[in-house]
Amino acid sequence: MSLTVNDLQVYYRTLKGDVKALDGVTFSVRDDEILGLAGESGCGKTTLGKSLIRMDGRMKHVGGTVELDGETLPIGDDARMNAFRFHHVSLIPQYSMSAMNPTRKIGKMVAELVRSRGARLDRDELLSRLDQVELSHEVLDRYPIELSGGMKQRMVMVISTLLNPSLLIADEITSALDVSTQKAVAKALVGFRRSGFVKSMIFITHDISLTYQIADTIMVMYAGRLAEKAPARTIVNAPKHPYTQLLINSLPEVGVRYADKKLTGIPGSPPSLLDPPSGCRFRDRCPLAFAKCAEEEPPVTELEPDHFVACWKA
Repeated sequence: MSLTVNDLQVYYRTLKGDVKALDGVTFSVRDDEILGLAGESGCGKTTLGKSLIRMDGRMKHVGGTVELDGETLPIGDDARMNAFRFHHVSLIPQYSMSAMNPTRKIGKMVAELVRSRGARLDRDELLSRLDQVELSHEVLDRYPIELSGGMKQRMVMVISTLLNPSLLIADEITSALDVSTQKAVAKALVGFRRSGFVKSMIFITHDISLTYQIADTIMVMYAGRLAEKAPARTIVNAPKHPYTQLLINSLPEVGVRYADKKLTGIPGSPPSLLDPPSGCRFRDRCPLAFAKCAEEEPPVTELEPDHFVACWKA
């Protein structure tokens, strides 16, 4: 087992109180598995990714544990987590196109970063990884501003995996790219797994259709909690949670005219996580909600092997 997260609770401290961004999330990621993490904006996807490597000053680890390869990650202690970053767990950030130092040539910047982590840069290995993401070796002699958005994205992907981390977290890395570049980036991610550069991966996105192309498993979150987790094919073709069903049905289908089938969104909006409602947090928007949904939080139940759902009616 590569990653095990148990009852993780991470809140944001604000002047109005704690925002319960992650409120008891439990899941696991196996070795050699790509987990797609999907859901609406504000559901806790990025918070989950960030909490596994570095929590910012507003974030507070309230409870729960994270184990990677059998070792507990001290996610609440920034100084102690430094030993795990890049070596064991690495992140491709959400705005990775502006993540590189604009005053350094890329080759020099990469060498400095690797040295700062107590490692030695293997230039042949670096060049091999540039080939993997279809980047010219000449990019090492350029400044970040001389690269296109897609080239910057792939360069950051190379940097994030240079020390062969056990877990790679890719946070919304395709959201600002055109469709053809999205495909190249997704192909490179799968190639990293195939080449053994990383053992497992969490791919965070709001785009289930893209996630389906590369993920083995998809986990859907809603309002800081897990709604459904299952093999990618099951999530797309046979979802059990009403939220997942509505999310899938809101996607446009290739070749289907609007006149033939109108797109349907999800009515309402997610609840405030400053003071989340009791019971199921999706109940006010759910077409299947009944009295028990307001009284008691539905437990995450394994309906069939590797298919977990948090819904009283699933």
